[in-house]
Amino acid sequence: MSGHSKWANIKHKKAAADARKGRVFSKIIREITVAARIGGEDMNSNTRLRAAVLKARENNMPNDNIERAIKKGTGALEGESFEEVTYEGYGPGGVAIMVDCLTDNRKRTTPEIRNIFSKNGGNLGESGCVAYNFDRKGMILIEGDQSTEEEIMELLIDYDIEDIRQEDETIEVITLPEGYMDVHEVLRERGVTLSLSEITFIPKSTIPIDEKKAIQCLRLIEQLEDHDDVQNVYSNYDIPDEVMVRMSEE
Repeated sequence: MSGHSKWANIKHKKAAADARKGRVFSKIIREITVAARIGGEDMNSNTRLRAAVLKARENNMPNDNIERAIKKGTGALEGESFEEVTYEGYGPGGVAIMVDCLTDNRKRTTPEIRNIFSKNGGNLGESGCVAYNFDRKGMILIEGDQSTEEEIMELLIDYDIEDIRQEDETIEVITLPEGYMDVHEVLRERGVTLSLSEITFIPKSTIPIDEKKAIQCLRLIEQLEDHDDVQNVYSNYDIPDEVMVRMSEE
């Protein structure tokens, strides 16, 4: 799974930028609304809704906003109807890209997503063209000197953990999707601060790209994430550490 940790860190930084621009609230509200529509308002039985509400609270969303989004999803309040669409394609260097969207107008969203791919050196593909290269997992990143890898392993020994490892000062925990919330909650109950926590898609294999392709690829992903209908973007690029350092200094 080489490379996905760097991708997660980039995604985390992008999420912080989105929050400053006010984008993150609208994306979370859509997710809450759809989760409530599909699985109902009971967070004990609706894991997707519980994860979305947790994300809302971690981003300091007011409870009134959360409650309205749930009521819109269940039909207690009138609201827009969003459709889930996943787009798949290729970016510069042949990297695989998946894009999760919630849209109220697929006929508008599809050409807009295709245009973002094409103008940034990529191309939109058919459904299923890259999904086989990703596994759905829970990902949790713990930064700083809060705990050691051994302490986290001991704490989570009875949970659905696939991998725990340390990269530099970050401890990375990979879980099965169905066990993600239990792991998240036990860490929070123990006072562990999480720098990233979500159910995501992790690539089975990665593609190394040079600096030129890396710049193009990150520009493509950034523009996709800036689209109002896009909820998440996943990719399997692997950018060498020295290239990442140079790019961060520019």
